[in-house]
Amino acid sequence: MNHVMVVDLGYGDAGKGTVVDWLCASRPVHTVVRFNGGAQAAHNVVLRDGRHHTFAQFGAGTFRPGVRTHLSRHVVVDPLALAAEADHLTAVGVPDALDRLTVDGEALLATPYHRAANRAREIARGADRHGSCGLGVGEAVAYGLAHPDEAPRVADCAHPAVLRRRLTALRDRLTAELGPLDAPPVEDCLPAYAAFADRVAIVDRAHLAGVLRAGTCVFEGAQGVLLDEWHGFHPYTTWSTTTFANAEALLAEAGLAGTAQRLGVLRVTTTRHGPGPLVTEDPQLPFADPRNPTNPWQGRFRFGHFDAVAHRYALEVAGGVDGLALTHLDLAGTALRVCRRYDTVDRLTPGAAGDLDRQAALTARLLRARPVLDEAPTDWPAAVAAELGTPVLLTSHGPTAEDKVPALAAAVSAPR
Repeated sequence: MNHVMVVDLGYGDAGKGTVVDWLCASRPVHTVVRFNGGAQAAHNVVLRDGRHHTFAQFGAGTFRPGVRTHLSRHVVVDPLALAAEADHLTAVGVPDALDRLTVDGEALLATPYHRAANRAREIARGADRHGSCGLGVGEAVAYGLAHPDEAPRVADCAHPAVLRRRLTALRDRLTAELGPLDAPPVEDCLPAYAAFADRVAIVDRAHLAGVLRAGTCVFEGAQGVLLDEWHGFHPYTTWSTTTFANAEALLAEAGLAGTAQRLGVLRVTTTRHGPGPLVTEDPQLPFADPRNPTNPWQGRFRFGHFDAVAHRYALEVAGGVDGLALTHLDLAGTALRVCRRYDTVDRLTPGAAGDLDRQAALTARLLRARPVLDEAPTDWPAAVAAELGTPVLLTSHGPTAEDKVPALAAAVSAPR
């Protein structure tokens, strides 16, 4: 199995970016394929020389020379944010990121109008905020579902008249619903989208099949399974399928189903950015994450003890994995404990996709649940493997690729 799919089995922020960077540093990788989410992703990669970048739309292997990025049709693309990200990559020594990028023309566009509507809705919720990055990704997905034939897409950037019409209709619909939006006029947006179309290789969905046959690819997921649009704890979820499903579909379309290793990423401390269930949360834990500060849209970054109950649920929702990458082992100590069950719940059972009433009821149960905590294990990788019934293939003891240790070298070695 040459390809690797990387998915977060928590609420996000487990270290997918640093794991993808290690994969691209430890073997020849042709392309990192993004298969969900959008510009709200924040995958931090730190090099041994101290250079740092928060990867949002570019694949987290971009620091590695020659590694390409493909944004599949399942990604919500924000060209304006992409340009800013490319500028930062240039500043940290990667001037050719845009040259190594391909984008599926069917992908939805996230625009200033989506962003403004997203923020207006979240503000209107007041104390009942769902938690959002405020970048309009979910708004773009919702609009695409409501108006599939009129939603702005990447390919439209090469056709100004089409894009003008679609942006105008989008702005008018959202303004009629929400009132005036804090966003620029359509005519002011068009030159940036035209520049994007001139600079970036926009391809059709058939392009990826050739990429997958050209060399090893790493599929990089965004956010976490516990935030999944169908199986997460509604309404504190994302408008994105965060499991392996999109990656598996892309492989199947290329005639390559079953050719990728499934790697799940977990922190030793279960975390969450923003509101929603975090049963093992403990404000007394002596942790901080400077790369995940409190912000006006997501709220504060919360820490909890290792939640085996929630992660077993995520594994089941995701359909299992071939192995785990266990990160942030540098934080493991006697203060951090393990939760194997809750006071009223031993197991969380996945339901049918689309039953959001069921997921909301599950959320209510979790908000009332209390963790039953056991002492910290002496061997965290062995304990996590035993609790989840899955081997730990990689451990991470710091932010760089050099801080990674393959626990089973044969299982994660470069393909022959």
